[in-house]
Amino acid sequence: MDDYLRLADRIAADIASGRLRPGQRLLPQRTFARRLGIAASTAGRVYGELVRRGLVVGEVGRGTFVRAAPPASGAGRALTEPAESAHPPVDLQLNYPAAVGQAALLAPALAPLLDPAALAGALRPAPATGTAPARAAAAGLLTEPGWRPQPERLLFTGNARQAIAAALASLVRPGGRVGVEPLTYPLVKEIAARLALTLVPLATDDEGVLPESVAAAHRTAPLSALYLQPTLHNPTSFTTPEPRRRALARTVTGLGLPVVEDRIWSFLRPGPPFAALAPGLTHVVDGLSKRVAPGLTAGFLVVPEERVPAVAAAIRSGGWSAGRFALEAAVRWIEDGTVTRLVAAKRADAARRQRLLATRLRGFTVRSDPHAYYAWWELPPPWRADTFTAAAAARGVAVTPGPSFAVDPARTPDAVRLGLASAAEEELDWALGVLAEVARGSG
Repeated sequence: MDDYLRLADRIAADIASGRLRPGQRLLPQRTFARRLGIAASTAGRVYGELVRRGLVVGEVGRGTFVRAAPPASGAGRALTEPAESAHPPVDLQLNYPAAVGQAALLAPALAPLLDPAALAGALRPAPATGTAPARAAAAGLLTEPGWRPQPERLLFTGNARQAIAAALASLVRPGGRVGVEPLTYPLVKEIAARLALTLVPLATDDEGVLPESVAAAHRTAPLSALYLQPTLHNPTSFTTPEPRRRALARTVTGLGLPVVEDRIWSFLRPGPPFAALAPGLTHVVDGLSKRVAPGLTAGFLVVPEERVPAVAAAIRSGGWSAGRFALEAAVRWIEDGTVTRLVAAKRADAARRQRLLATRLRGFTVRSDPHAYYAWWELPPPWRADTFTAAAAARGVAVTPGPSFAVDPARTPDAVRLGLASAAEEELDWALGVLAEVARGSG
């Protein structure tokens, strides 16, 4: 038997025995390869085999997670044997929205790039500052009432995740402290680990981060920056109201504390960014992966003017520069109105999916926003996040367990995030019905 199959069998046995629990993250493939003294390509085949068997799920930038395993004895509600179902599995972990007819909308703008002369230019490397047309197009795309980014303050990365990494790398030295919401985008935890940064969870209430918690954390030991998602926070979809934003802006201005503002989902809920209130401190992260598609994308960074050289240097040193072909495509999609049409279609699509969610999960404690593509479900007792994730997977529905978003490992919520974007609408309707049955104990 091939070596990779033997290794896959060993991990499968750990999942079956419960040694690897639902929602648990496997080692990064490179780390797995080093520990076992195998080639990275072999590690990739092992993980690919586990995905093929339906035992794990992987998401670019987040890692590979156990999808299902037998429940531990006495843990949470007793799980019944999975019911037979002819319905194919539905993954509510991935969250990449696609509009109907999206490929047909995108294709015409790419056709001119196939001309040999145009293609030769598009295949040249691009600097962190992109190109003048890309800066102008991105500035127009990101403009909101009361805020228009200056093109000369725009930088470009391969995607928004790289933009977050570049901003933090330019602001925080190894060992530095970054204030974050107590539930945060899981990739930020990965970025912090790679850059040797310490994430500090900040206290929140129903309006978002408490300004006094920022000041208190800074007094305990100086913070180097904040990473915040004030618009459609992932995973809760909460949007911080303007009075709280103003209070936070006064606090960070008084402390001289830089902010990395993640606006990757803000196209679904237009409004001025936090940067409009603290322009000299805020580094705005955005991109095209959600507006357009993850396969050919660009990340945007709008930074304070004096910070452009430092952030550009971080992009270069991290190898995070955007591809010129992606920038050329982005300019065409923005200028010909394709992005605007896609955004309108996805806003309408998100609203329909939220109505499905409200119908199927009526009576449960679900935090969401009518504009969002995800929801935060606080599970009814005695469900725990891990046992519910396992029970859902046994019925053919993959969800993201709440602990994946928790900054403090000692405070893990009994909740799951539901990604509403990637499944077809009829698949989503079916999956939400199954989850409701599981939660009510009939799964």
